[in-house]
Amino acid sequence: MEVPPRSTDEPTLLVTLTGDDRPGVTSALFSALAATPATVLDVEQVVVRGRLTLAVLLTTGGSDAVRAAALDVADRLDMKVRCRLGTGDSTPRREGRLHVTLLAAPLLPAAVAAVAQELAAQNANIDRIRRISHWPVTTIEIDVSGGDVSTLRRAVAAAAAAHGVDIAVSPAGLARRGHRLVVMDVDSTLVQGEVIEMLARHSGREAEVAEVTERAMRGELDFAASLHERVACLEGLPATVLDDVRAAVQLTPGARTLVRTLHRLGFTVALVSGGFAEVVRPIADGLGIEHVEANRLEVVDGRLTGRVVGDVVDRAGKAAALRRFADAEGLPLARTIAIGDGANDLDMLDAAGLGIAFNAKPVVREQADAAVNVPFLDAVLYLIGIPREEVEEADAEDA
Repeated sequence: MEVPPRSTDEPTLLVTLTGDDRPGVTSALFSALAATPATVLDVEQVVVRGRLTLAVLLTTGGSDAVRAAALDVADRLDMKVRCRLGTGDSTPRREGRLHVTLLAAPLLPAAVAAVAQELAAQNANIDRIRRISHWPVTTIEIDVSGGDVSTLRRAVAAAAAAHGVDIAVSPAGLARRGHRLVVMDVDSTLVQGEVIEMLARHSGREAEVAEVTERAMRGELDFAASLHERVACLEGLPATVLDDVRAAVQLTPGARTLVRTLHRLGFTVALVSGGFAEVVRPIADGLGIEHVEANRLEVVDGRLTGRVVGDVVDRAGKAAALRRFADAEGLPLARTIAIGDGANDLDMLDAAGLGIAFNAKPVVREQADAAVNVPFLDAVLYLIGIPREEVEEADAEDA
């Protein structure tokens, strides 16, 4: 059955009810309206620190009974009400719907003001704002319309950086829902520190290896060449050091929560590392992660030779692995998310539908779609619209 379009000049009434929240407010209002000729066109309700705001857009059928019913309910409940006559339905949201996610600890008004000013300057309208998390960081998600994702990313990035907050701009729509692939770097992302430096500690050359690692992560050195140089420092070490380092590796705070939640959502999680499969694979197994791409160390007679086996998983190799995993899952790149911290992650971050720099080097933060600079890996969940309370509820149910 075809439904005829609603007249744009039909009389309508916007009822806005505010006051202390308690059970029965919404029921009371709609029960009173049920006795009038009103029909419901739109509803929005929000509660902040126990204060309720309920907005209802109604047709009136030309009757004053609708307004009278709203006034009566407000009087009985000791609430404030505003009734505004007009015509037509709510204004349709413009094309170019986006989610702008802002997170910080603490989140200051000046940061919100700066981002809002940039959105207005780009003629993007703020349609809705909601809180995603309050701990350990405060995160708000701003729904906007009338904006271009690339233009807005550039516009708000400088404002966010100036105020020390993290920000992400991502398209709204169905692409945000359903099956997605999340590919993570390992060293200094999934785990704390660099595994190769932990190995080098056993050979007394940690400082030397750490200096080369830092330069490689900043993009100052070719990653493959620097890896060969660093692995050479491990020559002669007993292969048992791999077990020692594997036992000593610490996951980044929030890593288990992130992976567990992504699995609950039906997402596929993969690890892509310029480190070593001998350490990464057991970590992946412990987290239930199937897809892994990492380098392999050569071992002869129970000792490391100081060489890697096969091609090095470098900057290009990480991006290739992301594409291969996406193909295996039957997913377009638009439905992929990549997370990393170093220059060798840049191609992977660029190839993904959403590239997230996690506590990253400046060159990576500048080029990624989004940046997270808090020490909690599960903060990534907020960038894809997953509220903290839903994560905690799921954990409590499983417990």
